[in-house]
Amino acid sequence: MSIRLFHPTQHIEGTINLTSSKSESNRVLIIQALCDTSFGINNLAAAKDTQTLQQLLISSEKTLDVGHAGTVMRFLTAYLSLQEEEHTITGSSRMKERPIKVLVDALRTLGAEIDYLENEGFPPLKIRGYQMEGGTISIDGSVSSQYVSALLLIAPQLQSGLTIEFKGEIISKPYINMTLSIMNYFGAQTSWSNNNIVVKNGKYQAKEITVEADWSSASYWYGIAALSKTTTINLLGLKKDSLQGDAALYKIYENFGVKTTWINGGICLTKTDNCVTSFNYNFEDCPDIAQTVAVTCAALNINSQLTGLKTLRIKETDRVFALQTELNQLGYHVTVEDNDILIRSSSALVMPNIHPIKTYDDHRMAMAFAPLALINATQIENEDVVIKSYPDFWKDLQQVGFTID
Repeated sequence: MSIRLFHPTQHIEGTINLTSSKSESNRVLIIQALCDTSFGINNLAAAKDTQTLQQLLISSEKTLDVGHAGTVMRFLTAYLSLQEEEHTITGSSRMKERPIKVLVDALRTLGAEIDYLENEGFPPLKIRGYQMEGGTISIDGSVSSQYVSALLLIAPQLQSGLTIEFKGEIISKPYINMTLSIMNYFGAQTSWSNNNIVVKNGKYQAKEITVEADWSSASYWYGIAALSKTTTINLLGLKKDSLQGDAALYKIYENFGVKTTWINGGICLTKTDNCVTSFNYNFEDCPDIAQTVAVTCAALNINSQLTGLKTLRIKETDRVFALQTELNQLGYHVTVEDNDILIRSSSALVMPNIHPIKTYDDHRMAMAFAPLALINATQIENEDVVIKSYPDFWKDLQQVGFTID
């Protein structure tokens, strides 16, 4: 299946109740499962990943299938290591290609019994859980923050707590800070000094919580604003003091003529004439918005260098390769050096070629390329992938005047 998008006026106006953060939702669900007393979660994400985690946490099945959900695979691997049962955890064919050795090695050091059922270092896994002692582990700071967050979330349940000693520079710090902040909200005792995080043994305390809207999903609206003629769009549910690293968006998009104003209950985006001619940015702290920014830079014909993209290689697809391939197919000039994306402007480029956008089973590919419909009719294949994080995305686009057929 594929859809064709177009916007007849390029003028964007409306109010969007933005989808909830699956990053926050998934962390809160693990804490809820570990807590002795149930508590209310307001504004839980409708994302498929979150629904999958919610269902698997209460499942009585011994084999749990996470599908494409990488965060669910990592978080459940750690969670199941504490449950006094034996489980098999598996996923899609792509999931079986995504590494998990760093997390498994750390859990084994803490006392977990985990076996690889197919290829060494990759799912599926057999996990025999029980109460683990805990202690001190050493982790390369450049690995995915999901491994670190998975360990942190179970840390209060470990008999001796947990100390994580990082080797080298730590990437994706905002995601780790998000995890620690949510843990602290529920009563965990944590400290982060230099390259060491310490979590003391203890119990989570039940406490009602409201999940913030998703800044990653807001990125597509920033992309739309940047490519529009005029924009006045309200995005509800976002906080100025957000825990999400992707809140860096509002500063990044000032470079592309998008102004953010804080309003009651969210933000308002408006279009300005201020746009740079060159752009360099390191996305180590906010890799999930790199695809959207790459498409924006290409569409605005801005010389750009996007760095800090190492973790994009092991997502739902190799996002660096996918971005390069699809942007070049559209007629933009994109090269890759190691893990960096280089976009070169062209005086001959007027509008992108009409070329069906492949999504590579990646929700962010579909949504990052959607703003191009403001320049030219755009066809996107496998449009249903958006349910992974933003199920109402296409409906929300129609609400502000996009035609979709």
